[in-house]
Amino acid sequence: MLIRSGADFNYSGLASMPVTLAEGVASVAGSAWPLFSPAIGALGAFVAGSNTVSNLTFAQFQWTTGATIGVPPELVVATQAVGGAGGNPIAIHNIVAASATVGLLGREGDLIRKTFLVTAYYCLAAGSLGYIRIHGFGANIGVVMLIVTVLIVAATIWWMKRHDARRPAAVAESSPE
Repeated sequence: MLIRSGADFNYSGLASMPVTLAEGVASVAGSAWPLFSPAIGALGAFVAGSNTVSNLTFAQFQWTTGATIGVPPELVVATQAVGGAGGNPIAIHNIVAASATVGLLGREGDLIRKTFLVTAYYCLAAGSLGYIRIHGFGANIGVVMLIVTVLIVAATIWWMKRHDARRPAAVAESSPE
C-alpha cells in the first residue's frame, strides 16, 4: 500500500504516502535529514528482515526527502541503504534463524541487544559521513557525530579487550585445584 499509493494508482488525487511523509519530514528535519536517514533503513530491515525490501519500501520516501531539502537525493538513498545493511543483524527472522542454528533458542533478546551495537555503528557512521559528504567537512554536526562515533568504537574495543583480559583470571580463580 505504501509503495503503490498516489494519484498514479488510484483516483483519489492525493499524493502518494512516501511523498507526503517526505514533505513532512523535510519540514521538520530540514538539512539535518541525512543524519537520520540510515535509521529509517535500519528500521525497514528490522521489520522486513531484508535490506532489499527496506530499500524498495523507503527509497521513494528518501529520494523525495533529499530532493525537498535540496541535497543530492542519491546520497540520501545511499545512507538509507547502508542503514538497512546495518539493520540486518537485528532483523527478527535473522535472529531467530541464527538462534535456532547455534542452539540459542529463547535467547533472541540477548542476541538483539548485542548486535544492536553493529546497527548503531552503521547508522551513526553512515549518517555522519553522508552529512559530511553533502554539507562539507568543517565545524558541523556531521563531524561531531563522526568523532563521537570513533570515540565510542575505540572505547568499546578498549572495554572488550579489558573485559577479555580479566576473564581467564576469573576462570582460573574459580576452578578447584
